[in-house]
Amino acid sequence: MAIPPATTPDVLDLTDPVRQAWHGDAPRPVRTYLWRPTGTPRGTVLLSHGSGGAAETLSWLAEALSAAGFLAVGVDHHGNSYPTGYVAEAFACWWDRPLDLTVALSEVAAREETGPVGVAGYSAGGYTAAALLGARIDRAGYSDLVHLRVPQPPNPEYPTIVEELTSRLTESDRDQWVEHCGRNYRDARARAGFLICPGMGPLIDADSLRHVEEPVSIWWAGADDQTPAPDHALRYASLIPGASAQSAGDAVEHYAFLADNEAGAPARTAVAGAAVEFFTRTLA
Repeated sequence: MAIPPATTPDVLDLTDPVRQAWHGDAPRPVRTYLWRPTGTPRGTVLLSHGSGGAAETLSWLAEALSAAGFLAVGVDHHGNSYPTGYVAEAFACWWDRPLDLTVALSEVAAREETGPVGVAGYSAGGYTAAALLGARIDRAGYSDLVHLRVPQPPNPEYPTIVEELTSRLTESDRDQWVEHCGRNYRDARARAGFLICPGMGPLIDADSLRHVEEPVSIWWAGADDQTPAPDHALRYASLIPGASAQSAGDAVEHYAFLADNEAGAPARTAVAGAAVEFFTRTLA
């Protein structure tokens, strides 16, 4: 697949009045980027970046989709993306991510034609894509995590997250998070999902994955030391009915799927081509 020329997305500074920004009393920002195709879109694909990333880190995928006739819609997840600034709580409140995509889709759909809708994501964004299809966080596992009953995994994007949250959160806060985490954030408008090195695998409720009805394609990296395939991508693949799963290569690393990673360019080209084929087939 030839790499399409770089394009500049349109930017919408959207907000969600139902949720509050992490600082102050303003509504939660949901900055949204639209990579537009030429002419009427054949469909829309929502994009969710990895933890601490940004919509622009998936520009390689957005540009391939828009070149193929899809409207690609990415967001910067507030507090969990470098353009918005990091907030420790945003790295733990995973359910805000699928809600961001639902808000963005509703706002875009109110403005223009979207056609059938798919969702794609990388790393934490892979979880986000799955959540829009009905994947839920296991409450018991998440409770053990936020109540510090199990060892805390390292967070390379926010190394001090445990210390900061421990100093700020009350037991009531933690219990409220547990209640939120296990809800179903499915968006019935999403008809297919494309997951790249998806994260949160061990903490996804198995029964929720067994009930995903939409087609799902999962890609993993053989040298991924952040979301190793056996615990993450392959768990999703083994539980979601009919999901397809494929390796991007034994030597491909987790961060190969960031737009500025030169070594990952061949893997990104292959996965972008697979995403275009997948959504062309499933959103027809």
